[in-house]
Amino acid sequence: MKKNNYKFFLTALLALSFAACNQPQKNNVESADSTANQSAYTAEIDGKKVELYTLKNKSGASVTITNYGGRIVSLLVPDKNNKLIDVVLGYDSLASYQKKGEPFFGALIGRYGNRIGKGKFKLDGKEYSLQLNDGVNTLHGGNDGFFGKVWDAKQLGDDKIELTYVSADGEAGYPGKLDVKVTYTFNDDNALKIDYEATTDKTTVVNLTNHAYFNLNGEGNKTILDHELFIDANAYTPVDSTLIPTGKIIPVKGTAFDFTTAKAIGKNIDDKEEQLKFGKGYDHNFALNPHDGNKVIAKVKSTLTGIILEVYTTEPGLQFYSGNFLTGETKDGKGGKPYPYRSAICLETQHFPDAPNHANFASTTLTPGSVYKTTTTYKFLK
Repeated sequence: MKKNNYKFFLTALLALSFAACNQPQKNNVESADSTANQSAYTAEIDGKKVELYTLKNKSGASVTITNYGGRIVSLLVPDKNNKLIDVVLGYDSLASYQKKGEPFFGALIGRYGNRIGKGKFKLDGKEYSLQLNDGVNTLHGGNDGFFGKVWDAKQLGDDKIELTYVSADGEAGYPGKLDVKVTYTFNDDNALKIDYEATTDKTTVVNLTNHAYFNLNGEGNKTILDHELFIDANAYTPVDSTLIPTGKIIPVKGTAFDFTTAKAIGKNIDDKEEQLKFGKGYDHNFALNPHDGNKVIAKVKSTLTGIILEVYTTEPGLQFYSGNFLTGETKDGKGGKPYPYRSAICLETQHFPDAPNHANFASTTLTPGSVYKTTTTYKFLK
C-alpha cells in the first residue's frame, strides 16, 4: 500500500472509531432480558401455567413480570448516559424463586404485608391464628402468602398487565374468600403504577404491597449506602426485638430515622440506636405526612448512575428496609451475581405492620360489600 493511501486509510479508520465511540451507547436490553429467559420460567404449578410478561414504552425501557407471585423480574430504566440499567434484584429462573427462605424478590405481598405479632388477631370478638414464618410472628401473609401463588394473567397491551387471584376462606388462617386484582401499568414517563383491588365475602384484614428490591446503581452492585434518600414522614413506628411495632408513633427528629431532608442511607445506619440494633439497620414503618397519590412521599437518587426513583402512594405508611438480611453467600442472583449485605432497598407502601392489634393504627379491616383500593407508583427519572 502506498504511503499516502495508508495515511488516508488510517485517518478514515480513526474517524470511524471516533464516531462509533461518540454514538449514544447501546442499551443493555439484550443482556438484561436474557436473565429473564422465557424457558427458565415456563412451568405448570397446581395446574396453572407460569409465564413471563413484558411491558415496554417508547423509550425502550421495560418491566418484566412473572405471574408466579406477581413478581417484578427485571426493570430496565435509562441512566444519565441513556444506558438502560436493571434496577431490581431477582433470579434467572423460576426454580430460584421457589426456594424456601427466598427473600420475596419483586413479589406481590398478601393477604397482609409486613408482620403480625404472634400470628394472631381478633375480628368481631373471634381470634384468628396464622402461619408463623418469622420466628414467633407472621410475615407477608405466612407460608401460603400471595408471593408463592400462580396468578391468572391478562396482558392488556404493551403497557399493562392484569393479575387476579382468589384466596379461599381460611387460606393461611385468614377469614373470608378474597378476590384480588392487581394491575401493573408502565407508561412513557418510566412510571410503574400498581393498582390493587380486593373484595371479600366475610370480614377480614387486607394489606397488599409489592416487595421490589431496588439498587439504582444496577442490580448486583454491592451497596445502596451511597443512595440519597428522602422520606416525607415526621414520625415512625418503633419496634420490639422481633420487629413488631410497640404501638407508639414517635418523631423522627433528632434520630437516625430523620429523612425529611435527603441524606445518604449510610450516614446514620450504624448509629448506636436501639431501633437500628433491632432491625440490623433500617427495617421500619414510616408514618407518612398527609398526602394523596399525586405527591412524592419518597425519593431515592444514585449519584453513580444519576437515576432517581420517586414514590407516590395512597397508603399511610412506608416500610423502608435496607437489605440487612441479604448475605451474598450464594451467587444465584441474575447472571450469577451475589447480592451482598445492604445491596438493595425496599420501599413498601402499606398500612402499618400489626395494625389489627393496635387500635390507634389505621384499620386494615375489609367488610363484605366494600372494595379495597390503593395505588402506588414508582417513577424513574435521570
